[in-house]
Amino acid sequence: MIVQGNIVDIYNKRIFKGEVEVENGRIKEIRESDHACENYILPGFVDAHIHIESSMLVPSEFAKIAVIHGTVATVSDPHEIANVLGVKGVEFMIENGKKVPLKFNFGAPSCVPATSFESAGAIIDAADIQLMMQNPDILYLAEMMNYPGVLFDDDEVLKKIKHAKNNNKPIDGHAPGLRGDDVTKYISAGISTDHECFSYDEAKEKLEKGMKVLIREGSAAKNFNALIDLLPDNYENMMFCSDDKHPDDLLLGHINQLCERAVAKGMDVFKVLQMACVNPVKHYNLEVGLLQKNDFADFIVVDNLEKFKVLETYINGELVSKNGESFVKSVDFEVLNNFNTDKKFVKDFRFDSSSEKINVIEVLDGELVTNKMEATSLIVDGNLVSNKATDILKMTVVNRYKNAKPSIAFIKNFGLKEGAIASSVGHDSHNIIAIGVSDEMICKAVNLIIENSGGICAVNASEEKIVSLPVAGIMSDLSAHEIGKSYAELDVMAKKMGSKLRAPYMSLSFMALLVIPALKLSDKGLFDGTSFKFTSLEVE
Repeated sequence: MIVQGNIVDIYNKRIFKGEVEVENGRIKEIRESDHACENYILPGFVDAHIHIESSMLVPSEFAKIAVIHGTVATVSDPHEIANVLGVKGVEFMIENGKKVPLKFNFGAPSCVPATSFESAGAIIDAADIQLMMQNPDILYLAEMMNYPGVLFDDDEVLKKIKHAKNNNKPIDGHAPGLRGDDVTKYISAGISTDHECFSYDEAKEKLEKGMKVLIREGSAAKNFNALIDLLPDNYENMMFCSDDKHPDDLLLGHINQLCERAVAKGMDVFKVLQMACVNPVKHYNLEVGLLQKNDFADFIVVDNLEKFKVLETYINGELVSKNGESFVKSVDFEVLNNFNTDKKFVKDFRFDSSSEKINVIEVLDGELVTNKMEATSLIVDGNLVSNKATDILKMTVVNRYKNAKPSIAFIKNFGLKEGAIASSVGHDSHNIIAIGVSDEMICKAVNLIIENSGGICAVNASEEKIVSLPVAGIMSDLSAHEIGKSYAELDVMAKKMGSKLRAPYMSLSFMALLVIPALKLSDKGLFDGTSFKFTSLEVE
C-alpha cells in the first residue's frame, strides 16, 4: 500500500512531497515523490492521559469515535473501574481494548481506594501492584493522587512506587497546586508527570524541576488557556491530554482540537505536533509508530495544518476511518457491575441542625478545584434544606456498595431552580452523588440511579430522564452516538432546570474527588482537601 501527500517530518522540522509505502503493518519506505496530492501525512495523535470510563463508553466503543479524530493511541488510567471492581475491572478494560485496532496503553491504578476517607468497591494494594507491574499489558504506574502519602513517606505508597521503578515503568503524578519543597520531594520520589496544573506559574515550576507537564482540556477541567504559553520553550517536556471526556464532546473532537487551537495562537506546528504525537510515545515507551521507516504504520492524513480535519486514520497499516466514517466494529463483552444498596427514603436526607452558618462547597466552572465558603443556613422544622434563592443547594453522597446513612453537604453554583440531578459516576469511588432543590427530589433521583444499577439522571415534578450505565455503574453498553444523544438530552434538561455550568454532570462527578482542594464530599462526610481531613458542615 502506498499513501501520497505532504509528509510532515516532525524530527527534522520539514514538510516535503512524498509517499509512504506500507507492508505487513509497518512503514517499508518513506520517499520524496512528485504528485498532485495536497493533503498532509503525519503521525497519529496520542491522548497522554485519559480515563476511558469517563466517556461512559467501553474501550471498543471509544475507539470507534476516537479514530475519526486521528487518535491512534491513548495512555489510559483504568482507575475508575478499578475503584468499582478492582484488578478484575482493569483486566476487563485491557481485554476489551485488545479487540479493536486503537492502541490502548493501560497503567496500574495506584490509588484504589483513592483515599481512606471514602468507601470504594475494591482495594488494590502494593502486592497487587507488584503483580501488575510484571504484566506486559501494564505500561506504567498510574497517577499517584495520594501526594500526602508521598510527602509523609507512607510505606504502602512507597512500595507501589518501588515496584514501578523495579520494572522500569514510568510513574504518573497528580499534585494540584503542589509547590516549593513539597513538589521537589514529590518529584524526587520518581514521579515524572503532572496533568493537574491549573496555573502558569505552577506548571512552570514543575517543568523547571524536571517534571513533564500535560496540558489538559477535558469536559470539566480546562487548563489549555492557562498553560499554552509555556509551549514554545517547553514543548519537548509537554503533552496534550483530555483526562475526562464525555461522549457528546468526544463526538466533536479529541486531541486534533487542541492542535488546531495551539496553531491558531501562533504556535509552531512542529512543536505542537511533537506534543500531540511524539512525546507520549517516547515517555511511555509505546509501541506506536511516528512516521519513520520500519515503524508501525500508525499515521493520519489531514487536509491542512491549521484545522487538522482528519481525512484518513491508519493503525498498523489498516485504514480505520475515512472522511468521518469509522471502520472499527462493535464487539461483544460481558457486563460487569458492583451495586449493592437498597432504595432510600426522604427522611434519610434530613440533616438536623440549629446552626446559623454552614460551610459550603463553591463550584468553579471548568475547574476541578473548589472554594470553601460560608453561607447562612435555611432551616425548616429543624432540617437544613436547600435555598434556591441564594443557590445554596443540598448535596448527598450515598454509598452504593452497602447500606449506609447518606452524607450531606451544601453546594453553590449548580443553579438548579427545580428538581435534582444524580449520578453513579462520582470520582473516585463512584458512589451515588446528587444535588437537588428538596429532600424529596434528591431521594427521587438517588432511587432512580439505584433502580438502574447505575447511571446519570435528572428529575423534577413532572419528568424523569436517565442514561443507564450498566457496566460497573460508570459505562454504557451502547455506542457513542446512542449514549452521546441521550447524554446531550440530559444535559439540556439539567440546564432547563437552571444549571448554568457548561458541563453540569461532569462537574457533579468531581464533587466527591477528595484529592482536589478545597472542599468535597465523600460518603463518609464533608472533607477539606487542603488540610486533608474531615470538617464540619456546621460553622460553630
